[in-house]
Amino acid sequence: MLRIHFTSRDLERIRIADRPDPLWEIICSVCRLQTREGPQAFDLWRRRVREGLRRGGAPGRSVRAIGSLVPYANYFPDFLTPSGERQDHALEDGIDRVLATPRRQLNHEIGLVAADGRRPFAGPALARGEREVLLLLGGLLRVYHEAFITPVWDAVETAVRADVSRRSQALLADGIRGLMNTFRPMARWQSPVLEADYPVDRDMYLEGRGLLLIPSYFCWRRPITLFDCSLQPVLVYPVEKSAPLVSAVGQAELSKLLGSTRAALLQEAAARAWSTTSRLATHVGISLPSASQQLTVLREAGLLSSHRDGKHVLHAATPLGRRLLGGRFG
Repeated sequence: MLRIHFTSRDLERIRIADRPDPLWEIICSVCRLQTREGPQAFDLWRRRVREGLRRGGAPGRSVRAIGSLVPYANYFPDFLTPSGERQDHALEDGIDRVLATPRRQLNHEIGLVAADGRRPFAGPALARGEREVLLLLGGLLRVYHEAFITPVWDAVETAVRADVSRRSQALLADGIRGLMNTFRPMARWQSPVLEADYPVDRDMYLEGRGLLLIPSYFCWRRPITLFDCSLQPVLVYPVEKSAPLVSAVGQAELSKLLGSTRAALLQEAAARAWSTTSRLATHVGISLPSASQQLTVLREAGLLSSHRDGKHVLHAATPLGRRLLGGRFG
């Protein structure tokens, strides 16, 4: 269990990152490659990655190197996901911060990875902060991102934007309590403590530093935070994944979408972050039962994402659905 303790000053300094962080997506995705978790969300993506690995070359080396630093365990080094004053979540800025990691931190964190008998990438040399090795690591992070994250980045961004929109609306409507309650059942708000499922028992005291909430596509089921409590506090949490990351939709499924009604519903769903069934039905001019039936077809084809929010079911177009519309709603 993770218990995050807030003061009144911390509650004033809660922030939600408005876009995915490339380094956190790299690290979380490496963890997804090491298990079979989330088959519906990740199996198609894992299959594409493994097809790429069979071809060998730099992408395969990047998976092996980063995977040796990020074992699927209770610990991975904090220096791979550094925070900074600028939260623009650009890959190159993040890699620059990785390369600027103090040698003392590198030595300590590589030692923790190796303590279980593992062999981290360039272990002793990386622990000493040798410049050539750090530059090589930076290159491997770029290669991995280009090969395995960039092809699905639109889907990652779309899911994160939808998540941020939903939680921001809850914050505007019901304040901090409303925001915290959006994390149920993954986390529970018992003011002034946020409790979340976690692999170890831990208390995290913010002590006035605030908390940066980072939505992540490749994070799975429970949130993640940094190991070192002295670093700027962050909480990385999984966004909703209601459609496969790499769609397997084919001609048979797409043929269901040839009707004008479904096309109109998809356009309306793509025009805003989330819409209720009744709102979509009104805009298209059809009955509520008919809208529900047609939206089910769109969802089964991987063109629409839906989730329940209280009494309502909310719908949004998936990246595949937006591409089908010609990118007019990106």
